Amino acid sequence: MSHPETGSAVKTASEEGLIAFGGDLSPQRLILNYSRGIFPWYNPGEPILWWSPDPRCVIFPHRYQPSRSTLKSARKQAFTSTIDHCFGEVIRQCAAPRKGAAGTWISAEMQRAYINLHQLGFAHSVETWRQNELVGGLYGIALGKVFFGESMFSSATDASKSALTFLLSTLADWGYELVDCQITSPHLLSLGAEEISRNRFLTLLATTHAKSGVSGYWQAA
Repeated sequence: MSHPETGSAVKTASEEGLIAFGGDLSPQRLILNYSRGIFPWYNPGEPILWWSPDPRCVIFPHRYQPSRSTLKSARKQAFTSTIDHCFGEVIRQCAAPRKGAAGTWISAEMQRAYINLHQLGFAHSVETWRQNELVGGLYGIALGKVFFGESMFSSATDASKSALTFLLSTLADWGYELVDCQITSPHLLSLGAEEISRNRFLTLLATTHAKSGVSGYWQAA
C-alpha cells in the first residue's frame, strides 16, 4: 500500500519480488493475479511489472488496535468516514504527486483499470471527511476475505490513519481475515502492519480469498 513515487520502483524493490512483465490491466488478469498474490507496480511509459515480494507486509484486522493519538486526532478534527462514496476522486488524490516527487506510479492507465474494477464491485475506497471536504482516503481490491491495499492519501493530519482505522474496524466486523499492504515501510509498521514470509502469505491467501466476502458496492452493505 502506498508505494514509492515514480523513478524508485525498480531501484528500491527487491529483485526477488519481480516475477513477470508485460500483459495488460484487464479485470480478468488483475483478479487472477491478485488471487495469486501478484500485483502490478511500474513507472508510466514502462512495461507492466508484476510483483510478489518476500517478505510481505500485512495487517490482521482482528488484531488491530488504533493508537490513542489516532483516535484522539479523529475526534478533535471531527472526521467522519464513508465507504465507496467517491472512488474516482480517492484514486485521483492518491495519484497526485507527493511533495518532493516528480510524478506518480498511479498512471492514467492504472486509474482506469481500478475504476473499472470498482464498477465491477471488486475495488473499494474509504473516504475521510472533515465537514464536507474530502481530506483523506485509501483504495484497494477485495477478494473473498482479503483486502489488498493499494494506496492512501491525506491532506489533513491523521486523515489517512483515520481511513485505515475505519477500514480495519469494518473488515473485522465483516469477518475479513487479512489486509495485504504489499511492501513494508516504516509508516505501515507504525500503523500496526507486520512482515510475514511470502510462503506464509500465499498459504493464507489460498484459503481466505476463496471465502465469501461482502460483494458489490460496500456503501450499500
